[in-house]
Amino acid sequence: MKLSDFDFDLPDGLIATRPVRPRSAARLLLAEGDGIADRHVRDLTGILRAGDLLVLNDTKVIPARLTGRRTRQTAQGEATATIEITLLEPAADGWRALAKPLRKLKPGEVIRFGDELSAKVVDMGEAELTLRFDAEGDQLDAALDKVGAMPLPPYIAAQRAPDAADRADYQTVWAKNSGAVAAPTASLHFDEELLAALRKAGVRFAHVTLHVGAGTFLPVKVEDVTTHRMHAEWGEVSAEAAAAINDARESGGRVIPVGTTALRLIESAADEAGIVHPFAKATDIFIYPGYRFRVTDALMTNFHLPKSTLLMLVSALMGQARIRKIYDHAVDSGYRFFSYGDASLLIPERSE
Repeated sequence: MKLSDFDFDLPDGLIATRPVRPRSAARLLLAEGDGIADRHVRDLTGILRAGDLLVLNDTKVIPARLTGRRTRQTAQGEATATIEITLLEPAADGWRALAKPLRKLKPGEVIRFGDELSAKVVDMGEAELTLRFDAEGDQLDAALDKVGAMPLPPYIAAQRAPDAADRADYQTVWAKNSGAVAAPTASLHFDEELLAALRKAGVRFAHVTLHVGAGTFLPVKVEDVTTHRMHAEWGEVSAEAAAAINDARESGGRVIPVGTTALRLIESAADEAGIVHPFAKATDIFIYPGYRFRVTDALMTNFHLPKSTLLMLVSALMGQARIRKIYDHAVDSGYRFFSYGDASLLIPERSE
């Protein structure tokens, strides 16, 4: 299975740099069985069935882009340097992060982010470092809210800087547990009005947590994709969520994760028989064609990058030839791609 099997041409003009408003006005490509239909996210109330279960990732994106100053005493006096920090993920002794320029830092030095926050460099590698902040928990969240910027994906950040609108746009309406440095973007299409309409239609919900890391944007560098090593991300499926998923399956409802993060997590928590168990640890599950889905019946997701692990995941769900047709239709029809783009609802034939 070659990396080139997952390549496709995408015009730059289809890469979304802002979401549509309202959220549920985004377009929705419905791929059910062999059919393709052009709908909108708000149409989910007429597409989903009573008893279907949407699995939602309730991770909360932190403002992970920081600008600080390092001060160092030299023979010539006090020397300062401006340091750009991008947080990657929590570590046992702090936060893994990228720093630019990394060469301006040494272990033990302190970076100050205004009067609100500071961090000590506790470890350094060739490409990244570990920081220990002078705050934690709710206090750290509050400080990051004041001094940080939302960590927009590279393909958006290359075109514009994050601004105040991204504070709301790049966060789900049900975000709860802080820890992600990237959003579960399929969930960005939901607003309170749509959630209420779905509940009224008999659709059920289960909340899980997977803290999306910056590794979600890492390219696949091996030609034989089966040898790719997936990055690990911490996730949790509570006993309550596991019971809701199992109950939906037993009662004939479809289990539909919203986003690849929710899908990867519930597949990690399911046993061979498709029973989901409580789960609280890191997962590095890599799903590519040939994978046998244990619990997922369908998937709501955005449109993914060429040659990405997420494109491999949807190819595993729908089949490679089928996904090529779906993506060809999306490109030809002007669907907006990636994090702020439009959505798809992928329902393979076996879910019928």
